[in-house]
Amino acid sequence: MHPLEAEAVDQSPNLAALNGLQPPAHQLRTRYLRVLVTVAVDLLFASIAIALGLWWSATVEGVNPPIWVGLIWAPTVVVILAARSTYRSNLNRNSLDEFASIEAGVALSAIFLLALLELTNTFEAPGNTVIKFWLCAAVLMPVGRMLLTTTQASLRRQSRWVSPTLIVGNGIVAHQIIDRLKCAPEYGLSPVGLVSFTSPWRGSDDEAPLSGVPHLGTPDEIEQIIEDTGAECIVIAFTNEPDELLTRAIRIAHLHELRVWVVPRMFDLVGERARVEHIGGLPLLALSHQNPRGWQFTIKHIGDRVFAAIGLVLISPLMLALVVLVRLSSPGPIIFGQPRVGRDGKVFQCLKFRSMRVSGDADPEFEPEAGSAPGGVEGQDRRTGIGKIMRSTSMDELPQLINVVKGEMSLVGPRPERPEFVELFESHIRRYGDRHRVKAGVTGWAQVHGLRGQTSIADRAEWDNYYIENWSLALDLKILLLTVPAVLRRAE
Repeated sequence: MHPLEAEAVDQSPNLAALNGLQPPAHQLRTRYLRVLVTVAVDLLFASIAIALGLWWSATVEGVNPPIWVGLIWAPTVVVILAARSTYRSNLNRNSLDEFASIEAGVALSAIFLLALLELTNTFEAPGNTVIKFWLCAAVLMPVGRMLLTTTQASLRRQSRWVSPTLIVGNGIVAHQIIDRLKCAPEYGLSPVGLVSFTSPWRGSDDEAPLSGVPHLGTPDEIEQIIEDTGAECIVIAFTNEPDELLTRAIRIAHLHELRVWVVPRMFDLVGERARVEHIGGLPLLALSHQNPRGWQFTIKHIGDRVFAAIGLVLISPLMLALVVLVRLSSPGPIIFGQPRVGRDGKVFQCLKFRSMRVSGDADPEFEPEAGSAPGGVEGQDRRTGIGKIMRSTSMDELPQLINVVKGEMSLVGPRPERPEFVELFESHIRRYGDRHRVKAGVTGWAQVHGLRGQTSIADRAEWDNYYIENWSLALDLKILLLTVPAVLRRAE
């Protein structure tokens, strides 16, 4: 035997011993609870759609299909949705992400039911009845999922219906994951401990880890740690632990029915379109690439100008009203241009309605807090009465549609920043300059996730670069739809 082969055999996990493990029953119940609740909600709203469809057929056309037609329809919808992996657990998946899959599942269910009724010749003209089922379900089932995801998000923000999660690793990525999970409970993962051979980074008092999460032990002790914490999920961050020990830890986690995620190396380049291919049994991660100068972005920019022009026409009465109110609020310009950095680092005049009184010589200069972006109320509050309303509803940014028509901005993209701050952030914030590969946007992926005003500039850069790497027209549409509830949430 080759020496390397002998070494590999010696270091491999004891699979026979691992196969004897049995997952705790309470973890299995928790694991499938969300799926059962989702299935129950789908069955409920599918049944309501059936009842409405039957009533519609009987009232409008005088057709009374047999009850068994409805009894077949609801389970069929659930089975087809399950076959399309709609019930697979996904981190932070919202109702917009599920909409297309649900509509496709409802349509396929309608086709199946229509074919069955035609073959059995149960009653005449079944197509009209099936269409009514389909229309009712196409409206009601997404509503049911939206109510479910809204309720789930609310419970998670209250630290309920979350999964205890272990983080394997002790470096900056492990602590970044912990901080992100704490700041975003909607992911449903609650970090309960670090697992590594070395102690995690600690604060200046050397009493507690910087992340506030305790160090529970080493990968060798993973089985006991899972039992002690009741962990349901595990995230493998960057670590110096030997691969064979991590492989054993992952196998134990799987045998305990834990969900496992691994942060890939070069994670900055791994987008949603990355796929796994194989050379024999060796997996290769194929990385996709978005070209900001390709034909897809050309279509995006043409669409931006067209829709911005239409939007300006539609909101022209509102714009005229704001012009009058701003003029009456205080002396000064109605619309002003502020230098901002756009695509390829070019400076343009970003237009806004004036929401503050003109500053005086005695007003102190504003300096953002370390790590935070400028924005919101900077320094002394000089907002006018109408200015407070415009700032809280983002109406002060409506003139930026003119920037879009001129080709200086896009409807969706990274929010532009002032030149003096860009120079500062590029020297201190990792990958901040990469945001300027595309045009700045009126709204963006970071903004719809709450990163508005004086929030972390590093987090903004991360979200913005994610948007660029995973851009699609569908993602733009999703961001525009998410902008509506984001605007309704009060902001400075």
